[in-house]
Amino acid sequence: MAQSTEMLPNGLQLLQDDRFFKLGQDSVLLSAFAKPRRNAKLLDLGCGTGALALLVWRPDLKITGLELQDGPLDLFRQSITANELENVTALQGDLRQMRTLLPHGSMDYVICNPPYFDRNAGANAPTAEKRTARQDATCSVEELAVAASFVLHTGGKAAFVFRPERLWVLLEALSRVRLVPKRMRFVHQSVQTAPSVVMVECRKGGSAEGLVVEPPLIIESDEYFRIYGIEN
Repeated sequence: MAQSTEMLPNGLQLLQDDRFFKLGQDSVLLSAFAKPRRNAKLLDLGCGTGALALLVWRPDLKITGLELQDGPLDLFRQSITANELENVTALQGDLRQMRTLLPHGSMDYVICNPPYFDRNAGANAPTAEKRTARQDATCSVEELAVAASFVLHTGGKAAFVFRPERLWVLLEALSRVRLVPKRMRFVHQSVQTAPSVVMVECRKGGSAEGLVVEPPLIIESDEYFRIYGIEN
């Protein structure tokens, strides 16, 4: 299988492999949507090869990527070494066993690009590694929400990217574990089309009031190209 190196918009290198899901648009957009505070401890849930963790990287952050599968995690570790990053850690483990992996309330911010499809829906991916990333056979949305809530302290935040047609599934799972949506943004291919992606930032605890729905992000708009570091 062929390996390659992708240069990210922030200048870091991401090592990739055809066996695993490669850098996608949704991770790039979520990294721009997420707003961790300065010096935050940040967890990338189900980090895969580390694309999202590397995209959101800043020198002041302390980043942990948690991944179940050996192959993608090994590639992530190679990227950490290639970029000489001292504030990024790759941790292997099953997020469904979060209580045995990380201390309760130890994180300020969680980011997650979860499997979009129910295990019984969506097109089957060609490999087991890609099926794990695409469909929720190894973790449900509810289990992701529980894991995120466990590691966040009260007032901590989490940002997710998801499919609009399953938005209620995500919101319902978040509400059960005191993760209150505070910001939401839809992504559209054009101003004439329905949204293809939704990004949600939530806060642990607090009032359910005050959700801000931000203006839509249009693919290949000036803002979109700025996120990618492209001058249009």
